[in-house]
Amino acid sequence: MTLAPVELRGELRVANSIEEAVCDADFVQESGPERIDLKQALFREIAFHVGDEVVIASSSSGLLPSDMQQGIKNPERVIVGHPFNPVYLLPLVEIVGGQQTSLQAMRQAEEFYSEIGMHPLVVKKEVQAFLADRMMEALWRESLHLLNEGVATADELDQAIAYGPGIRWAFMGPYLTYRIAGGEGGMHHFMSQFGPSLKWPWTRFDGPSLTGGLLNRITEQSDRQANGRSISELERKRDDCIVSILQGLRVNHTGAGQVLGQYEEKLYRISHHDDQMPLKFSDHDFSQPMQLHSDVVPPEWVDYNRHMTESSYLRAMGDASDALFQLIGVNESYHKQGFSYFTVETHLMHHGEIMAGEAFYFKTQVLNLDAKRLHIHHAMHALKDHRVLATGEQMLLHVNTHESRSCPAEPSIMERLETIYRGQRNLEIPPECGRSIQMAGL
Repeated sequence: MTLAPVELRGELRVANSIEEAVCDADFVQESGPERIDLKQALFREIAFHVGDEVVIASSSSGLLPSDMQQGIKNPERVIVGHPFNPVYLLPLVEIVGGQQTSLQAMRQAEEFYSEIGMHPLVVKKEVQAFLADRMMEALWRESLHLLNEGVATADELDQAIAYGPGIRWAFMGPYLTYRIAGGEGGMHHFMSQFGPSLKWPWTRFDGPSLTGGLLNRITEQSDRQANGRSISELERKRDDCIVSILQGLRVNHTGAGQVLGQYEEKLYRISHHDDQMPLKFSDHDFSQPMQLHSDVVPPEWVDYNRHMTESSYLRAMGDASDALFQLIGVNESYHKQGFSYFTVETHLMHHGEIMAGEAFYFKTQVLNLDAKRLHIHHAMHALKDHRVLATGEQMLLHVNTHESRSCPAEPSIMERLETIYRGQRNLEIPPECGRSIQMAGL
C-alpha cells in the first residue's frame, strides 16, 4: 500500500496461554467472539497478567465497554477499539469508553492507533453498535426490504452503492455530501428543501422478517453474484481496489488517503530521520551501486497482458530517485525550506518483463554532479532471478521551489553526494549511458 520504507516489521508469535501472550504487552487488543460472558472472562484474566497501566481494548462491534469492565482489576483502562475489515487496510477505529474508563486510557489508545497508521475516532457517548455499524445497519435493513419485496436483486442493490454513493463515501460522508447538494445555500437550504421528505414513508428502520424463503433468496442471489469466485479471490480483489482508492485519495490529500500520506511521512522520518542520518548513511558501501528501493508490482501498474506499463517503469524510477534523496537528506523538512531536485531528462531502456505481484529492486549509481546538477543511473532487477528489467539514466536539477529557479544544493546535501560519488567514480559507466536512439545502417 505504501512505498515508504518500513524499518520495523512485526512478528507473529503464537502463545500457549493468555498469561504468556500478554505478560509483557504494552497494549492489548482482544478479538474474541461477540459474547459478553466470554469477553468478561477474558478481560478478568488479561487484567490479572498485564501491568496496571496497560490499556485493554476490545474489537467488539457492538458490546458496551461498561459491561466488560465489571469485576476486573483496574477497570479504568478498559475500552472498545473497534476496527473495520480488512483491518490491515481500512484506517478507521472507533474508540469507546465505559462508565469507569479514564481519559488517560482514551488518550493512550488514540496515540497508539495513530502511531500504527490508523484513524482513531473517539465516540463521546457510550452507545450500542457505536457509529459506523449503526449507519451501515440502517442501509442493510433497507436493502433487505427491497430484496424481499422483489424491487431489486442483491447484485442490483450492490451496484446502486458501488457505482454511485459508495465512491463518494470513500472521502465524503453524508453531511458534507448533502451540504454540497444544497448549493450556495449550504446545509440549511438542503434541509429546508428536502427535510420534509424525511416524513415520507420511503424507508423503514426495522428489518423484514427473516423467513426461510427470504434467506434462500438472499443466498441464491449472493451465489450468482459471486459467479464461482472463492472467498480468497474476492478478498484479493477487494484489497486491490481499496489500495487503489487509498492511493488515489492520498494524491488529493483527502479522507483516508490523507491518513495514508501522514503515515508514509512518519515511516520516512523513522527510516531517514536527520538525527539518525549519519549512522544510516555510513552503513552503506559506496564502492558499489546502492540498493535503496524495492517493491512489488501492484495491479494498477500493469496492462491487459499483466506486464508493467511504460509509465509504471518511469514511476518506479522516480521512487528509486526519491529513495536516494531520502538518503542524502532531501526530505520533508528540506522541501519545507523550499528546496528540491527536479528531473529534467530521463533515458529509459527496457530489458525484460515483469508481471503483477512480482518483486523488484533497484541499484543506483551516481555518475557525476556539481552544485546544481545530479547525473544518476538506476538499474531495475527482478528479485527472483536478479535479471535486469530496465535501466534509467537521469539528469536532475536542484531548485528553489519558492522562486522557481535553479540554485546550489545545501552544503550538507553536497557533502553526502560527494561522499557517494567518491566511492563510485571508479565504477564502470553503464554502456547505455549517453546513448541516443538510432537505427544503424540507415
